[in-house]
Amino acid sequence: MEIGCITISHKNAKVEEIEKIWLTVKPRLEDVISKCSFSEYAYIFTCNRFEIYLVGENLKSCLQDIAEELGITGKAEIFVGESCLRHLLRVASGIESMIVGEEQILGQVRQCFNLCREGGQAGEVLERVFGKAVQVGRRVRRETAISKGSVSIGSAAVEVAERVLGTLKGKKALLVGAGEMGTLVAKAIAGKEVEAVLIANRTYEKAEELAKRIGGVAVKFDKLVDYLKVCDVVISATSAPHAVITRGDVERAMRERSQKLLIIDIALPRDVDESVAQLDGVELLTIDDLRRISEENLARRREEIAKVEGIIEEELEQLKLLLKDISARDAIAAMYSLAERFVGEEVEELYAKLNARYGVSEDVKEILNDFANSLIKKFLREPTVRLREAARKDEFHVIESIKYVFGDGNGRVSEGKDAKVEEGKPEVDVQRSKAES
Repeated sequence: MEIGCITISHKNAKVEEIEKIWLTVKPRLEDVISKCSFSEYAYIFTCNRFEIYLVGENLKSCLQDIAEELGITGKAEIFVGESCLRHLLRVASGIESMIVGEEQILGQVRQCFNLCREGGQAGEVLERVFGKAVQVGRRVRRETAISKGSVSIGSAAVEVAERVLGTLKGKKALLVGAGEMGTLVAKAIAGKEVEAVLIANRTYEKAEELAKRIGGVAVKFDKLVDYLKVCDVVISATSAPHAVITRGDVERAMRERSQKLLIIDIALPRDVDESVAQLDGVELLTIDDLRRISEENLARRREEIAKVEGIIEEELEQLKLLLKDISARDAIAAMYSLAERFVGEEVEELYAKLNARYGVSEDVKEILNDFANSLIKKFLREPTVRLREAARKDEFHVIESIKYVFGDGNGRVSEGKDAKVEEGKPEVDVQRSKAES
């Protein structure tokens, strides 16, 4: 058994590409992964990330096949074993996010896994793995400052707007551009208790889509001047090759307003005519003004990343031991199950003989049952310890051999067992053993 994942993220794909892949894969996810031999699966999907996690055998080659089928070989990353576990812990901790340390990803990881668990796709292994990921994500945010301060240019723009205006609460904001950067700005500003977020984009449908996601209002791109008249702050982030807000636009707007207008241009090339900065009542900031703030915050978080990675490595070792114990457990259960069955049969036969010859009471059966339990515990105690040691040393051939010898010949444990394998102390129930045999 091994765990592996295939991931495509903001590091090597655009948001639109990730969304397109998800829409293609979602209706036929089980068909896509059916080429793999797996027992459990789960997925994570956000606007910046799509990942599939599998528990099974020989995962590396089949994950490569999946990447090829989806046409993402050059963009996807594949992790198997320890590297997969580490990757998930990094994702949940926020250090793999576009906005380093973001809070949202932890809830998204938990939500995606819960959907897979409720659907019956995820089992015990992924339950433990994702449970650990959420635990680590919470610990990281509790013990480090990874989630404090802005890091992206988009979130830095919102932070600067808040500083300049004193607060964004009750303010009207105009966002020009609904692409990748515009989306980051929209998400950052949505939680600031603004009175309204107006979103303008050349493709009106994209403005509508983003507005729905954050509770904003889509407006027509060719009516920008009308909205410049009423907004307190304008953040422009299009990918246009030329200025989309001219000096003339702002001059016309300023004739009909008495309050100061803050314009933040985070586009490259610039969206706003540079001469706008010369107008009275207008403060124009550009990406160069914001970069220092973003770099300061990122520098602070770089110090925290080292702390986060230390926590991840510590928790990773615990998770690896936990998964190794799980792999040993089936083999241990196979030993106890077989011993229980045969010893139970012998105890029942011995009791029948004693009863026939001496007319013994039912109390004798309880004594024989206790004796059988004690015998099994003593006989299998050392093999149990050694199996767990073998698992922790990655000697999985030992585990598989025991499962083969004591199981059904195919490595499967007999059904109907009820061994308390975690303590290594199963109780033999003579009557149940007799019935099963």
